[in-house]
Parts: sequence; C-alpha cells; structure tokens
Amino acid sequence: MNVNSILKREGIEIKSKLDITQVNKIAQIIAQKICETFPEHNLDNHALFDTLARLDMYIAQMSADCVAKYFYKNNTIYFSNKMNLDNLDTLAIHECIHAIQEVKNPRGKLLKLGLYDVTTNKGQGINEAAVQLMAVKASQTQADYVKYYNMDFYTQSPLFYPIETALINQIIYFTGSYPLFHSTLHSDHIFKNTFIAKCNEKIYHTIEANFDLLIHYESCLALAFSKLTSYSENQTNLNKIKKINAKIDSIKSLILKLTISTQNLILEHCFEAEFDAIRDAQSLNRFQQRLYEFNELLINTDSYHFYNSFYCEMMNRLEEKRELIKQYGVLNYLNDLQTDLLDLERDHFGLKFFRRLFDKLKLLFEEAIRDKNESE
Repeated sequence: MNVNSILKREGIEIKSKLDITQVNKIAQIIAQKICETFPEHNLDNHALFDTLARLDMYIAQMSADCVAKYFYKNNTIYFSNKMNLDNLDTLAIHECIHAIQEVKNPRGKLLKLGLYDVTTNKGQGINEAAVQLMAVKASQTQADYVKYYNMDFYTQSPLFYPIETALINQIIYFTGSYPLFHSTLHSDHIFKNTFIAKCNEKIYHTIEANFDLLIHYESCLALAFSKLTSYSENQTNLNKIKKINAKIDSIKSLILKLTISTQNLILEHCFEAEFDAIRDAQSLNRFQQRLYEFNELLINTDSYHFYNSFYCEMMNRLEEKRELIKQYGVLNYLNDLQTDLLDLERDHFGLKFFRRLFDKLKLLFEEAIRDKNESE
C-alpha cells in the first residue's frame, strides 16, 4: 500500500508543507528536549537536529485523537492543524523519536525501530510503550492515577498508551531505565539482554508478545468506537449498535485480562529471580523492601488478589531464608553447590539429573529448618 492510500485510510488530509525555517525550529526544540531529558546517554544534539531537520514535515487535518504521525516510507512527519508548533505535544515528540530509531539496510528497507523488529513483526507494542515513556518525560507530562476498563493505576502517560507505560514502568523497576532507553534510541539488544539476565528469555518473549497483542486489541477497540459513531440511533440501526457495544465490552474484557496476566508475569518471575539471588541479610532486607514498594506500581481491579497472595507467600519464604542465613550460613554453600553441580554436569552427566539432585538437597535443608522451628 502506497503512502497516499495509507494517509487516506487513516484520515490524514495534507493542508500545507512546512518551510525550512519551521522544520529547523521543530528539530531544534525536540533535539534539545531529548538531550536534556536523557543526559546519561551522551546524545549528540547536532546529530539529532540533523536527523530531524532532514525530514519533510506537513500540516494536515487529522482525526481528533491524532496530533502527529511519522511515515518511514517517505521520511515524513504530519502534524495536526490543531497543534501549536511552538509548544510541541507529547505525541509530536513520540513520532520524532520514531524517526530517530530507524535502522535500514543499504537498499533503504526498514529493519528495526528501537525494540520493534520489523522483519519479524515482533516488539511493536513494547517499543510504543518505551517511546511514549520517553516522550512524556521529555515533555514533562504530569503523571496521574487513572481508570481504564475497570482497572485503577498510576501512569506517566494518562492519555496515550496509559496501560503500556504503566507495564513498562513495572519492567524497568527490575532492569533500570537506562537499558530500555538505550535500546529504544539505538535499536540494539541491551534492554532485551538485561531483562533476560534479570529474569529469563522465555518470559521476555511472552511479555513482548503480550504487548503486541495489547496494542492490537486497542486498535480493534478504536475501530469499534469509530463504527459506533457512524450510526445514528434510529430503529434500523439499533441491532448494529447493540452488536458493536457487545464487541466493545468483549474487547475491553480481553484488554483487562491480558494486562493483569502480563503484570503477574512481571511480578512473579522477576521477583522469583531476585529471591534466588539472595545471599545474605542485607540482600534479603532489600528484597523485602522492593517487594513492598512494588505495590505503588500495581494495576488494580476490584477482584485483584494476586499481589497480596504472592506477597504473603514470599514473606513466609523469606523467613525460612532468614533462618538459614542466621543459623547455618547455608545459602552460600547451596549456591556454591549449584555452581559445582552445573559445572560437573557439563563435563560428565545429564543436566536434568543434577538439577533434580540440587532441588532435593535444597528441599532437605529447608525442611530441616522448618522441623527445627516447629520443635521449638
């Protein structure tokens, strides 16, 4: 599909082209905002300016919920005719970051946009979340508590991608923001590898797929709302309106379930990995504090109880570890034993055998502690 067809499909009608002075002004403002907001990445203000100043920029009539759109096929950004170009909107910064992200082959074919691998069509959702998080930071958007689809949560982007930015904030609670923003800007694997090191590869790919599905559902929801507004409430359209409303409710339910499922994956598997890394009383206390503080990042519903149950379970397990550290110093021994066994299996034996052996030995030690506590 060519660019004109895409523009028509998305309701973008070109009004005028920005002159070089206007383009340079926009490029200067956005380059400066990004460099000042993310100084730890040592970005080159002049290089960012040059990248953005080379883009074609147009004023266009756009749908009410769209203020800017970047098209990589013609290296062009379209701004809504309702937007104040002297005070650039968050979504304008968002689209300009997309232009910075581009990685193309020598023939000009787009390969990656930050965390989005175009060749496999994976990672678009998590990339949109990361770009929006950077955009709201650069524009200093005020974070707020919001309610969407019967979910209550705190997000740094209340109006655009609120769920995605809330979930990505949960992830960087474990990875830190530097790897995320670095990979978003440079289209590398630093964030992915950091998450895998903190958790595991399978969970990363599951969460990545969930983000993609989430923006797909949201796109379907927007389309359903668009269809709903196209019908007037008369007798002939009542059945159609009823069906569309039912579809809207169904999509909202899917979004809710997927969001909570993704949150639980992040919560459970990232904290499990941190729990396994506890070595001493200091790391144990730090884990306990982090588990408690994660509550501030939760996406809640009236029936959500997973975090409370997980928290109670972890508190019980922490007490067992605390006793092991206090009385036996056994954790270092177990960690050394695990390393020795894995080294040994690589040279001589099967992996599953030694993993089962280690798990049984660990269980015996923990049961010994529980028996001792009960006898006292």
